[in-house]
Amino acid sequence: MAIVSELLKRKWIFIGFFVGLVILTLPIPEGLTPIGMRALALVVVTFLFFMTEPVPLPGVALFIAVSEVLLGLEKPTGVAQSFMSDSVFFIMGSLMIAAAIVKQNLDKRIALAIVRLTGPRIERIVLGLISVSAVIASFIGEHTVSAMMLPVGVALIKFTSDDRKKVKNLSILIMLSIAYGAMIAAVGTPSGGARNAIMLAYWKELFGINLTYFQWVVAAYPIILLEVPIVALILYRSFSPEVKDLSPAIAALREKVKEEGRLTQQDWITIGIFFLTVLMWMTISSRIGLGITALIGVLLFMVAGVVRWEDLNNNVNWGTILVYGGAISLGLVMKQSGVADWIAKSFLIWVEPFGIHRGVPLLVAISLMTITLSSLMSSGATVGMLGPITLQIASLSGTSIIEAGFVTVISTSFVYLTSVASPSCNIVYGGGYLNRTDFLKAGWKLVLISLMLLLLISAGYWRILGL
Repeated sequence: MAIVSELLKRKWIFIGFFVGLVILTLPIPEGLTPIGMRALALVVVTFLFFMTEPVPLPGVALFIAVSEVLLGLEKPTGVAQSFMSDSVFFIMGSLMIAAAIVKQNLDKRIALAIVRLTGPRIERIVLGLISVSAVIASFIGEHTVSAMMLPVGVALIKFTSDDRKKVKNLSILIMLSIAYGAMIAAVGTPSGGARNAIMLAYWKELFGINLTYFQWVVAAYPIILLEVPIVALILYRSFSPEVKDLSPAIAALREKVKEEGRLTQQDWITIGIFFLTVLMWMTISSRIGLGITALIGVLLFMVAGVVRWEDLNNNVNWGTILVYGGAISLGLVMKQSGVADWIAKSFLIWVEPFGIHRGVPLLVAISLMTITLSSLMSSGATVGMLGPITLQIASLSGTSIIEAGFVTVISTSFVYLTSVASPSCNIVYGGGYLNRTDFLKAGWKLVLISLMLLLLISAGYWRILGL
């Protein structure tokens, strides 16, 4: 029985391989080569595996590497190079830096800093939580910030009332402020998430477009600045809190921080190295690469004694690095084999009768497609699978390739509707203060508003920048 149960769990492996074999036996469609047909089979099977996860995602990445060689899509050396590009170094370095920062346990100090700025009124605290979560997440990633800010939210709730039922709406409001704040801002800078590094890699490797760290910030950050107050307002209106003034909670929090004493030398060194790394990303990374710059930051943390290798080894998800290496590798194969071009042309032929084959209407279609797919699989996997296709669609239609890339990446941060669609929502949901329906109550409004904001930015601000 145990064997049967295990086989049922793995049924999507058999389904995936069966689908792949069926594709390989079909007649080759016009515009696709035999190599392209093999690549298409790999893309479809990988898509199924990313969605259903019959094995852990790092296992899917290994499947990509092995299949690319066995199907004759790439040489072993080429696969190895794509799995360890500068973009993958960047993802690895960013995760290591995040681990070094989290080690310092600055959560209560962050909470006190927020309420010092906002005062005791809950509407201002909500805005502060979203703003701080957003700013930090834009540099070190949403999952790290959610894990770091979750104790902040719990502290504010517990210091207000020990009875969750008495502060149900307040709890939801605080928790969603952290989750959504981190989620919307993870696209603000290249270091905010692996999906950003994947898109940078696609621009460079597929179209020869080199976008700097600073250029990304200039293009992407305005939408975050617009979204922060809107998210705060929608959440506050959707979940009217039982308590409007958190003065007692703030007083208790202040006493806790006082017991911990002042910031230590290690804390100040951590803060200093982090800001130095960000400065290097914005100044010298265009010459030495974002990945090498991130690794310089990691080395500084280790030399300063802020973090040991054991800390990094235990707290960095090495499987995540493998997954994104696999996504980038598959994206390059999609371009080289002609699959991305074939899918893009097929898509444009299909949508042309509806008048959405170029410009802003096309960007709307790309955004909706990305939001839908991001709700079913991780943001990194979504960008990894869709990136080569959406960029090729833009190239063929005469739409800006950079705009299409940004729309693809930014739309992955609009997954407000479920607890499993983003790391930040998943982590905060795990705190036990939220129900799955809580995400729907405010989420549908935020999806619509975020989509409209993105289109306004693309039709106006990005045109001024000349993207």
